Amino acid sequence: MYMTTKPVSQALTICFAVLMSLVCCTGISAATFAEYQHRVSEAVAVIVRLQAADKTEDPSLRERSVRVNVDRLVELLPAKETVLLAGQSVAVDNTWLEEALRNYEKVNLEAERLEALARIEERLRAIDEQLEEMRRATPAATNDKDSNKGRLAEILRRPDYNKPAAAAEGNALARLWARFLRWLFSLLPKPKPIVPSNSRFISGLAQILVVAAAVGGIAFLVWKFAPRYLSNRRHRRKKKREARIVLGERLEPDQTAADLLAQAELLARSGDLRGAIRKAYIALLCELGDRKIVSLAQHKTNRDYLNSVRERVHLYSSMRQLTNSFELHWYGFQPPAENDWNEFRSGYQKVLRRERANK
Repeated sequence: MYMTTKPVSQALTICFAVLMSLVCCTGISAATFAEYQHRVSEAVAVIVRLQAADKTEDPSLRERSVRVNVDRLVELLPAKETVLLAGQSVAVDNTWLEEALRNYEKVNLEAERLEALARIEERLRAIDEQLEEMRRATPAATNDKDSNKGRLAEILRRPDYNKPAAAAEGNALARLWARFLRWLFSLLPKPKPIVPSNSRFISGLAQILVVAAAVGGIAFLVWKFAPRYLSNRRHRRKKKREARIVLGERLEPDQTAADLLAQAELLARSGDLRGAIRKAYIALLCELGDRKIVSLAQHKTNRDYLNSVRERVHLYSSMRQLTNSFELHWYGFQPPAENDWNEFRSGYQKVLRRERANK
């Protein structure tokens, strides 16, 4: 009798443990929207710490700190997960973060590593801002579950934040020059205490020869590449204007900002205020592109264009308001009203008048 009861008791204990494990696993299979937003915000703070760790002078300490922060980022935002929103599940794909971190770890130059981290930080901050806007808008539309689910999925998959892993913009000749200088200085011996002796003359002569060789190398590079570089620039200036793609919309070669604004007015009169705001925002970017204030490119997002005018204080302030209005209304967080369109159009005209006055 006793021998029969003991195995049965053990079997019941094992079954109970398995059942509890299944219940726990089911409970943690999906994260709430608030939990996901909190982890995105924490990831922004971790990427800032990672930037500071990358500047640490001690190689061993830097390597440990970088590894800890990279692992923390992967832990916070796994490649695949599910987020619960208004009782529905949304599949989230964070594989872009792992790919960006792998590319970052492959880079050796400090400037390029920091540049890669800056791009990751910018993208995380943009997603965090959009999630915060959605959190504020969610109470007003709690019953619209399908709409909420679509909004979150659009934020996480929108093409505006899927930038190609390309090198940052800048003058190609300037980057080439900076790399050459780093290579040149790496050849020079590090200064050491010199014992007074007759070798001072030889040391000074060696330094003169190194400097002369460097000047000669620079002169050779200028002679070799400058004519070709100038020729390419003249060729690009003479090249016929081609179609452009701005925020996913194709602009014909002869299409102007005035044409786009006229289309926006037609959309507004027909009642499509959301489309009117988007069209007017693209018209603003086209206007700034024609004035050589920003450089239009297919892969750029609205945040890229905004950050490119950060040094122009007045323009940045006005454009930031227009960008926030565009993001808020175009991505569906808040349906625009007639007053929203009037304010956006007034802000557009204000920017246009100021740039014409500064010309």
